[in-house]
Amino acid sequence: MAALRQLRNGLDFIYLASGVLAAFFLIAILMLIVIQMLARWTGEVFAGAPDYAGYCMAAASFFAFAHALHRGAHIRVSIVLNAVPDGVRRLLEIWCFGIGAATAWYFSYYAYRFVYWSWKFNEVSQGQDASPLWIPQMSMVIGAVILAIALTDHLVHVVFVGDHRIETDLVEQSHGE
Repeated sequence: MAALRQLRNGLDFIYLASGVLAAFFLIAILMLIVIQMLARWTGEVFAGAPDYAGYCMAAASFFAFAHALHRGAHIRVSIVLNAVPDGVRRLLEIWCFGIGAATAWYFSYYAYRFVYWSWKFNEVSQGQDASPLWIPQMSMVIGAVILAIALTDHLVHVVFVGDHRIETDLVEQSHGE
């Protein structure tokens, strides 16, 4: 039982850490914009700033997915789930988490292959920075894998316990009132 508690704490830490990383990348976007503005005002050129901001936006998005799911910030249409009996609700949640987890694992696999081939062919960005593309693309793979783990975690919890682990602070706001 202690091992399961450690696993649970580890997964919760990973979800929180991915949310913190997403926030870090949002702050990095702000800093890049401010630095680019200062460079323009002083007549300097900050080569690649828009590209780096785009990389940070993608990283922020993918790292935020699992944290948002766990905190109930994803949009969940609960009208049907709230209108059916508990047994049907459980089956529908198993179906939804199962499809979500399968899709996330599928995406993670092909995202990994995409990054692998970017690395293998030494692809670089077409902007002024000419950065190796596999470096910013790795955030997509890591974020997608964390989301796949989170969806699988919630699926397993629904199957064995009967309900999901999504925190209810925001989920309950989606009743369609």
